[in-house]
Parts: sequence; structure tokens; C-alpha cells
Amino acid sequence: MDIEIKKLSPELLDDYLHFFDTIPHFTNKEEDRCYCVCWCNVAYEGQDFSTADKRRNIAITYVNENNIQGYLAYYNNKVVGWCNANTKADCLECQCGKMYMSTANKKESSPNIKVKAVFCFAIAPEMRRNGIAELLLKSVCEDAAQEGFDFVEAYPNREFMNTEYDYMGPAKVYEKLGFSAYYEIEPKLVMRKKLK
Repeated sequence: MDIEIKKLSPELLDDYLHFFDTIPHFTNKEEDRCYCVCWCNVAYEGQDFSTADKRRNIAITYVNENNIQGYLAYYNNKVVGWCNANTKADCLECQCGKMYMSTANKKESSPNIKVKAVFCFAIAPEMRRNGIAELLLKSVCEDAAQEGFDFVEAYPNREFMNTEYDYMGPAKVYEKLGFSAYYEIEPKLVMRKKLK
């Protein structure tokens, strides 16, 4: 299967929006279309994410201003997968960062350590189990190494339940690419891959 991975940029905004507009993920209910605005490098205070339309409009601004970062997977020139990956330290004040990252930051040993965080995956249902998440993760790690990051970090649930609710992917995908458990924040693992 010929999958092409591209780093999200403003030029790919229409592809990004079309993926979230049309690809079923999570519960497949309109009100749950996230456009991945809750994991970004913008403070949550003052943001209104209450409807899919509002999240979509915010996503347009965020992508154009490089606030949402990550990778798109293409098959036959169509987006079939997404991975949100951003600088961990930049995302502590976003909505999900405020909910989850304060706990995941407790063991940070030095403010000089640069960590790329993998926050979520969304894969088109018909394309799952084809190694797309692994290809996306591999691109994250390769680029992070070139960009001078010390680690790539991820937060999968200890026990993988299902694709819809475990949007951070199963731990075994990370293990396959050299990640290991750094510590636990029940029910999640904090997994890291050392880059240098």
C-alpha cells in the first residue's frame, strides 16, 4: 500500500478540513467532530469549542497560524489518517493540556529537555490495520530528531479498549518503534523514545 505522509501546513488546510468533515471518527456524531482543536499551542481561555462549526472555524485559524501541528497520511491523493504532534511545552495551556498534561509533567527532569508530544491519531475506518499510525509516528520521530528534540513522548492507555476512545493509539505501536514506559498516570502510560 502506497501511503504518503505530509507535514501539516496552511497549504494542506483544505485536505485537513475535508478529512474531519467527512471521515467518521470517535462516535461519528456531528457534535463530536473535534477538528483536533483541543490539542494545540494556543491557551484555551476564551475559546468557544461548543459546536462542530465553531471548532472548524477555529481550526482554520489554528492551521493557518501553525498552532495545530501534525501529519497527514494520504492514499490515492486522499487523506486517510492524521496524527497530532506538537512541542509538549507549548501545549500545556490548551484545553486537553490543562486536563491531562499537568500530571504528565511531574517527572520532567529539566526545563532544557525538548519533548515532542504525540497527542492523537485518527485513521479512516476502512484504512485501519494497515500500519498507517506506525508510518505517521515514524515521520514524527524522524522529523523530531532532525529538529533537535531530545524525546518523543506519547500517552496511550495502559489497556487498549477501542479505536474510538483510545485515540492516542495502543502502547504496542509505540513499543514497535522503540518507545518504552517512562512512568504511569493511571489509566495511561507515559511512553518515551530517546532521540539523542
